[in-house]
Amino acid sequence: MITTGSKLRLKRLILEETIRTLIKSSIKGEVINNEPLSRHTSLRVGGPADLFAVPADIADLRSLLAILDDTGTPRLVIGGGNNLLVRDGGFRGVVISLKRLDRLEQIGNDGILAEAGVLNGALVSFARERGMAGIEFLIGIPGILGGALSMNAGAHGEAILDRVESLTTLRNGDIFVTGRDKLDYGYRFLSLYEGEIIVAATFHLTVGSNREIDERIESYLSHRRDTQQVGYPNAGSFFRNLEGIRAWRLIEAAGLKGCRVGGAQVSETHANFLINIGGARAADFIELSRLIKEKVKAFSGDILEEEVRIIGED
Repeated sequence: MITTGSKLRLKRLILEETIRTLIKSSIKGEVINNEPLSRHTSLRVGGPADLFAVPADIADLRSLLAILDDTGTPRLVIGGGNNLLVRDGGFRGVVISLKRLDRLEQIGNDGILAEAGVLNGALVSFARERGMAGIEFLIGIPGILGGALSMNAGAHGEAILDRVESLTTLRNGDIFVTGRDKLDYGYRFLSLYEGEIIVAATFHLTVGSNREIDERIESYLSHRRDTQQVGYPNAGSFFRNLEGIRAWRLIEAAGLKGCRVGGAQVSETHANFLINIGGARAADFIELSRLIKEKVKAFSGDILEEEVRIIGED
């Protein structure tokens, strides 16, 4: 006898398969079933996504989103997976990668249009080759532009949204272009509408000499090699800095360098980097994070918050 619960589960499976078939027949890009997200995050942990989609272009992305909206299917948009911790149960719904939105164009003498899937390093190189200065600080930040913009990534006292002229976003099927003066952003955050997706940005830079640009690039790379080359999979800075206080100083002062839970460990090189020394699970990082926050609060009274975004099911 088929129970009511079994009927509901069967109905859900039929609906999920229908959605999968519809998506695969409607977009030009890649679509993969049950894709492990550990392959798409810099921490190398995370369970599977029901469906992993890579739209070929912005039109493809709009078609995909229309299907998801019509069917009420949950979605998650990821960049390079460099600021993301996916729980071991994975994500129930569709994970969308923007890596194929990678167009770069020069605008006049000092402007650039870059789509969200452009690598941060590629944007720096593109600007440098054309004698445009002001974006060099991005050179050591891994990942793609969309991710960097969505969290207002930065380094050396600079942040990416301060260099943006406008953002192009997709919201409810429509494209919006918003000037920087209309954006609500600050330290490591950008306020967007629910479901709004960054698809491109324009930058207004300054004309500079290649020698000076190269010197800054090498200086930033050298600093990263000396202080942040931890040698294992990581998500960059795991915790947000407090006002006037670096998170790594608090973690180090609490005696937590080298602290380990399973395959997750506080780096001996940089205390705000949690590393996968081999075989780590997402649960290891979550427990290590909890332990760090507890110990730091007990030692100094300071409350740390994760900069890394944690999503998915246990």
